Amino acid sequence: MDPTTDSAGRTGDPGAARAALETLRAEIAKAVVGQDPAVTGLVVALLCRGHVLLEGVPGVAKTLLVRALAAALDVDTKRVQFTPDLMPSDVTGSLVYDARTAEFSFQPGPVFTNLLLADEINRTPPKTQSSLLEAMEERQVTVDGTPRLLPEPFLVAATQNPVEYEGTYPLPEAQLDRFLLKLTIPLPSRQDEIDVLTRHAEGFDPRDLHAAGVRPVAGPADLEAARAAVARTTVSPEITAYVVDICRATRESPSLTLGVSPRGATALLATSRAWAWLTGRDYVIPDDVKALALPTLRHRVQLRPEAEMEGVTADSVINAILAHVPVPR
Repeated sequence: MDPTTDSAGRTGDPGAARAALETLRAEIAKAVVGQDPAVTGLVVALLCRGHVLLEGVPGVAKTLLVRALAAALDVDTKRVQFTPDLMPSDVTGSLVYDARTAEFSFQPGPVFTNLLLADEINRTPPKTQSSLLEAMEERQVTVDGTPRLLPEPFLVAATQNPVEYEGTYPLPEAQLDRFLLKLTIPLPSRQDEIDVLTRHAEGFDPRDLHAAGVRPVAGPADLEAARAAVARTTVSPEITAYVVDICRATRESPSLTLGVSPRGATALLATSRAWAWLTGRDYVIPDDVKALALPTLRHRVQLRPEAEMEGVTADSVINAILAHVPVPR
C-alpha cells in the first residue's frame, strides 16, 4: 500500500485531510450528543501527537466518546479497564515461555495499538499507572532491556471520575504532565439530554456503533498530512511571547503552589497551532491561545490548600490570568 494512502484509499492531501477531520467530528456526533468541545480536543490531540485525560461524573459518555472516535478513524484500538489488581505487564506485555521452542518470546500487551482507551485510570496503583509513562513519552515499551516501538499514530485516552475518591489513586503531577489535554465532560444541557433519550427510545444502542451509522471517515494518511500542515502554521514572535507570559504568570500566582512548566508552554503553542489550522488559518492568533489555554494548562497547575478551601479552581485562576496578561495586537 502506498504510504500516502490508508486502507480506505484516502490520500494525504492537506485540504482533503482538513475536510476528513471535520467529517470525523460530525461522525462522532452520530453517537455522542452535545460534547463538541471534547470531540475537538481529541482531534487536536491527534494532530499534536498528544494524549488526553477525560474527566467527568459517571454516565456522561466518556467511554462512548473514545469508542466513537475509534469507530470513525481507520485505526486499531484497544480498551483496558484499570483496576486495583492490574499489573504493569497486563498493559505493556511480557515475556512468555514457549515450551515448543524452549525459548521466551514477547507477548505484546494492549498498549500496542493506535488508540488506547485507559478506562478509569485512577483506579489502579501508581506502579501500574507508571507503566504508561514510557509509552506516552517515548512511544516505546522496554521489556527485559529491549525497547519495542509502538505503532503510529498512538494516542492514550484515559478517563477518570472526579467525585469518587475511595479506592482510587490520584495521578501524580509527573504523569498528569504527560497528558497534552485534560478535557472536562460536563452534564448535558436539558435539550441535549432530551436528544439522548430520544435516540435511545428510537433504538440507539451505545454498544453497537456500527448500527448507529458510525463509519471510518479518516485515517493515518489524513493525520500525517494534517500534522505536516500544522507544522507549517506560522507563529509570530508576539504570539510566542504571549504564550510564555501566560505560563510565567501561573508561576507567580498567589493561588498556586505549582505553575506551568516550559513543557506546558510548548504544549500550549502546539495546541494553538493545531486549532488555528483546523479553523482554516495558516497562522496563529491570540484567540487560538485563549481557546486552548484551559484544556492544555488546567492539569499542569496545583492549587494552594487555602485557595482550594475558598472555592478557587484551576480554571478560575487561568481565566483570571488570561484576563490580565496583555494581548498582542
